[in-house]
Amino acid sequence: MEATGYYSNCKKNDGICEGICDGEHGSKAVLSMSRLKCALRGFDLRALLFLLIGLPIIIFVIYVHGQKVTYFLRPIWEKPPEPFTVLPHYYSENVSMANQCKLHGWKVRETPRRVFDAVLFSNELDILDIRWHELGPYVTEFVLLESNSTFTGLEKKLHFKENRQKFEFAESRLTYGMIGGRFVKGENPFVEESYQRVALDQLLKIAGITDDDLLIMSDVDEIPSGHTINLLRWCDDTPEILHLQLKNYLYSFEFFLDDKSWRASIHRYRAGTTRYAHYRQTDVLLADSGWHCSFCFRYINDFIFKMKAYSHVDRIRFSYFLNPKRIQHVICQGADLFDMLPEEYTFQEIIAKLGPIPSTFSAVHLPAYLLEKADQYRYLLPGNCMRESG
Repeated sequence: MEATGYYSNCKKNDGICEGICDGEHGSKAVLSMSRLKCALRGFDLRALLFLLIGLPIIIFVIYVHGQKVTYFLRPIWEKPPEPFTVLPHYYSENVSMANQCKLHGWKVRETPRRVFDAVLFSNELDILDIRWHELGPYVTEFVLLESNSTFTGLEKKLHFKENRQKFEFAESRLTYGMIGGRFVKGENPFVEESYQRVALDQLLKIAGITDDDLLIMSDVDEIPSGHTINLLRWCDDTPEILHLQLKNYLYSFEFFLDDKSWRASIHRYRAGTTRYAHYRQTDVLLADSGWHCSFCFRYINDFIFKMKAYSHVDRIRFSYFLNPKRIQHVICQGADLFDMLPEEYTFQEIIAKLGPIPSTFSAVHLPAYLLEKADQYRYLLPGNCMRESG
């Protein structure tokens, strides 16, 4: 009878876990633990710990640093663009314009072309002031379009309109336009950006641009040097479209990144053909033609605003990226606001640019007005990384 009772309780006993079903020799708790041990006997404990602890950690690391992994592997999944044909750039203040044109293989004109400088404006008041003073002696008409909407659909103030008196020196040759934002929620920011650039095309026609006038297409913080514009307005046989190689600075002229900024361009205007754009439009690049000072703001709040307002808003992966103390620390370190790896196309270039940008102590060959007004714009010069909170 005892044997019959034993087999009735343990019908599937295969010899691996013998004795665990003997209810007469153990409590219910002991019996439950024994069954658990039996169930786990076929598992590798290390594999089980990996699943319970290691896997969640790996998922968290991918969530936090997945974008870095993607950017580091960029040379595998994306080919670099075709290289530019780089034109040497000759300049010295003591060389005549006729000789400068000749050095570039061009002829000198009897009279200079008219020059139109057209920009979409957000809130870069200081950089705009430096830009317009740098280009002022050579520009025929300043054309500025402002919207009450950011590219990401956020409402913003009309900063230029509210501070227009600061730019009285340019008032007599200024064509100003304002366009209302579309405020479409969830839309790709580049759609709003394109909408505003099309409106800038119309504003240029109002400004009176005509065929063969020079048109500068660049963001406010992409500043061509004055002597570059003077060269192109005085020389004949220049390319119809010419991209400008600018020195890349971040936060101020203390952190020199590289000389790979190329989106700024100069066009000999053609009605019905020329369209205001901010992408590659030719393969010809004029070397050493100015400065690109990205995120060069006086106030921490302006950094926060731009991070949320411009087309790459998806880079704000975590809310603490917008913490003012963190932003101030990042600025002084020369690190990346979005904690991203360098956007390069070879592993060699990515590794070479890892970490913060080293400081430079050179303030040579910078916009003249910046140095003339050094007390006013000291935060843009080497050794002055602290920003105001307003």
